[in-house]
Parts: sequence; structure tokens; C-alpha cells
Amino acid sequence: MFNTVDRQLGPVSGLVNNAGTMGSQGRVEDLDAERSRRLFEVNTLGPFLCSKEALLRMSKRCGGSGGAIVNISSAAAKHGGGGSYIDYAASKGAVDTFTIGLAKEQAADGVRVNCIRPGAILTEITRAWMEAHPDYLESVMSRTPLGHPGEEIDIARAALFLLSDQSKYMTGAILDVSGGWVTP
Repeated sequence: MFNTVDRQLGPVSGLVNNAGTMGSQGRVEDLDAERSRRLFEVNTLGPFLCSKEALLRMSKRCGGSGGAIVNISSAAAKHGGGGSYIDYAASKGAVDTFTIGLAKEQAADGVRVNCIRPGAILTEITRAWMEAHPDYLESVMSRTPLGHPGEEIDIARAALFLLSDQSKYMTGAILDVSGGWVTP
């Protein structure tokens, strides 16, 4: 993938780690270990591997000119997903920790690393979840001060901000874009 980007688009200056999948839906004692393993491979290991390839191209230590990485986490990393999707929440909590560690590691090499923690955003995954769990949206919205779900564009705008020079003094930040759902 990165070789194709190199050939077709030129030097990498930014990366958004946005791939994600849901795991076992239920309590921990009902966990499907293979499904959870796959979830961690996509949600946690995926950002590590993509970041590695981007850093080999962006990091001043590796001959690059710097850049920015934005990891997409989830409000679940903060609220824990108890009773329904703990493995997903844990995988996204790992993304939060990865963001902080990588930000500290890469700052001197010209790469900023930040994270977005979306709440209830109307995506393909959440629409499917809401269809399977009709009370989900009502339950979440009752705890969301803005009272409505977000849209994919809300996350895209936050990512563009974190990739841009408008956030040039930010690294290691975790930005909650959740309508206030997980705001302290």
C-alpha cells in the first residue's frame, strides 16, 4: 500500500489510522477468542504497522521532512463498553496509549501524533449496531449533552485540523468528538 502511495502520490506527510472492526458483542464470558484476536489485529496492530511504514517515510531520522499521524480511537476507550463490547473498548484504549507513546517517541523527529475519540457517529458499523440493538442510540443520546449523533464529516474535519499546521503545537493529544458523551 505504501509503495503504491509513494509511486502515485509522492512523499507521505500525513497518515490517518482509521480502520476498525467490532469484536464479540456481549459479555466477556461469551467472548469469541478468534473474533477478538482479529479485532485486535485490525484495531490495534494495524495502526502500529501503518505508522511504522509512514514513519519510515516521514521521520527526519529516516530522511523524511516530518509530518503528522492521527489515530482514530473511540469513546468506548473511555467508558469501557461494559456488558456489550469490552474487547472493542480495550482495543481502542490501546490506541489511546499508543498515541501518547508514539507522540513522545517521534516529536524530536518532526512527526506529531494525535488521536480522535469519536462518540456515536453515524457510520456503516454504528448503523448496523443500532439495527441489531434498537435501544442503543436512545441510551447513548440520553447521556450525550448535544442530544444527537455525529456524522462522519465531524470526524473528518477534526482529522484535517490535526493534520494541518493549525495544530502544529499539538502532539499526544486525544480529542473527544463525542457530543459531550465522554467529556469529564
